[in-house]
Amino acid sequence: MASFFDKYISTVKKTETILYTGSVTAVKGMLIESKGPRSVIGEMCIIKLMRGNESVMAEVVGLSGTTVQLMAYGETKGIEIGCQVVASGHVLQVAVSNDLLGRVIDATGKSYDGKSDIVTDTYYPAIASPPSPLERRQVSERIITGVRAIDSLLAVAKGQRLGIFAGSGVGKSTLLSMIARNTNADVNVIALVGERGREVIDFIQRDLGEEGLKRSVLVVATSDQPSIARLRAAYTATAVAEYFRDQGRDVMLMFDSVTRFAHAQREIGLAAGEPPAQRGYPPSVFDLLPKLLERSGTSKKGTITGFYTVLVDGDDMDEPISDKVRGTLDGHIVLSRKLAQAAHFPAIDVLGSISRLSKRVSGEQTQLAVMQIRRKMSTYAENEDMITVGAYQRGSSPAIDAAIDSHQAIEDFLIQDEFAPAPLEDTLVRLGQIAGVDIPAEEYQ
Repeated sequence: MASFFDKYISTVKKTETILYTGSVTAVKGMLIESKGPRSVIGEMCIIKLMRGNESVMAEVVGLSGTTVQLMAYGETKGIEIGCQVVASGHVLQVAVSNDLLGRVIDATGKSYDGKSDIVTDTYYPAIASPPSPLERRQVSERIITGVRAIDSLLAVAKGQRLGIFAGSGVGKSTLLSMIARNTNADVNVIALVGERGREVIDFIQRDLGEEGLKRSVLVVATSDQPSIARLRAAYTATAVAEYFRDQGRDVMLMFDSVTRFAHAQREIGLAAGEPPAQRGYPPSVFDLLPKLLERSGTSKKGTITGFYTVLVDGDDMDEPISDKVRGTLDGHIVLSRKLAQAAHFPAIDVLGSISRLSKRVSGEQTQLAVMQIRRKMSTYAENEDMITVGAYQRGSSPAIDAAIDSHQAIEDFLIQDEFAPAPLEDTLVRLGQIAGVDIPAEEYQ
């Protein structure tokens, strides 16, 4: 019987005994202004509609004198001048427990899959500070992604954060689904921010599958939802990942995409009166990005390994969001449209990608094999035009000859079917064979 009353006891504990209220004075597009209530930035409020018993959840995004600026998590339809605004007394909190596994939730942590909401006494704040740098464990273990190109040439450490940079339609979501199915992480937390509605159900049923969903939590805010929902979905997913990390687990946080998160903050910032800075992005965007990205990584208890996709506008790798994210993370994986057009999937541009912590989790012989493969790929790329048109005479350069001899084997190795498994041992054995290096069994761990 105790569990039956838990949700009621929890509700009573969270109930504010003093209510601060205000009233709506203006609705300007996405932005709602009210006179009062007394509140702080980030505080959750309830806007009570004057017709019927319905209400809308909103968040305080700005303060100007006695005017409170809010963004609604749902439709603003039905909100009118004079609607009562009630402050909750707390910022967005996420209900967390092991019951989240296999569930799909929305930006506020509520059920999005038609099942009952999570009942628990444990709540994590959606907006939180990163762990202290001095409290982080050093990275020392490899995490397996199940993608040959990554596990061999771009090895990833537990607690590392990488960006996946690509234009539209080059395979970012497909690459994430491969990692979600094949990783050896204990828990997947997947944030789908600003995605099309069709892609959400495709990712759950086709890409993730029933077995993958059992050890995953999905946080969804589709492209048609208000900008505050798309923004907070990122924080909610990170909070869920932090909960499982604090249990001592290794968490794989997959975030698609940082660009749409930045777009949501741009919409909010501009609506609240912020001046545009770089390419229309207000300064708050560049302030929020590192605060969000730094929350993943290692802690004393567990790890959060982060893969953050970045939708590169016009394939420009140096646009402001790409540049900021690349400078914050521990490496980047670049997907090439040229490779995708040649049916080379996953379309990872190995030479344009880097994992800054790969040497910490790779053995000496593996590192030697990686160095030799990358040299051959670089040599072939530098002389590809000459080789293709037949201008190169075999025997002129031993390095070019070796690159040509290994080219097809390297291509076959890097191409991987979306649903083909790639155990780490098989990956490193093939890597050693192509490079002519004997990788010992102890390096397969």
